[in-house]
Amino acid sequence: MKKLKSKTKKKIILLLLAGIVIGLSRSPRKTGYILRSLPRALRDIDREYLYRCVKEFRYKKLVSYHENEDGTISLILSKEGERHALTYSLESLEIVKPLRWDKRWRIVLFDIPEKKRIARDTLREKLRDLGFYEFQHSVWIHPYPCEKEIEFIIEVFDIRPYVRFAEITNLTNDAELRLKYRLS
Repeated sequence: MKKLKSKTKKKIILLLLAGIVIGLSRSPRKTGYILRSLPRALRDIDREYLYRCVKEFRYKKLVSYHENEDGTISLILSKEGERHALTYSLESLEIVKPLRWDKRWRIVLFDIPEKKRIARDTLREKLRDLGFYEFQHSVWIHPYPCEKEIEFIIEVFDIRPYVRFAEITNLTNDAELRLKYRLS
């Protein structure tokens, strides 16, 4: 998959993904939040450049047009476009540090086969970027809630059968980890 280089192009793809999320969202609160943030993001994009990008996306088969009965045109994000959008969402993914630690350790364990080596290596890199500590070769640990983030990564790389997530309250000899994360 060839990456788009322009930040504006990434933003446009993510805005199209936001449309999909709104369509699938059951929560009016989340839908409202997304709708409130969209106009700001759209305002930052030059209209002429937006139209050129959409034509380029159509040429690259990232989006497709659909003419509605009322004469309007709908842009539909293709599977390839969704993959691009998920990749950009993955780049900006981060774990939010709560005010207080709940004294639980989050552990990601995986045994990903050699045929999915790229996914395995990328998972390791992303866990490192998110602040995980490599406890053992395929065992990574983090002190803060991150299950949704891990689920997202697992879906993006299509590695669900090979990855496990655990939350534990008692870890022997965790003094080194507490020092690393500055926990009491």
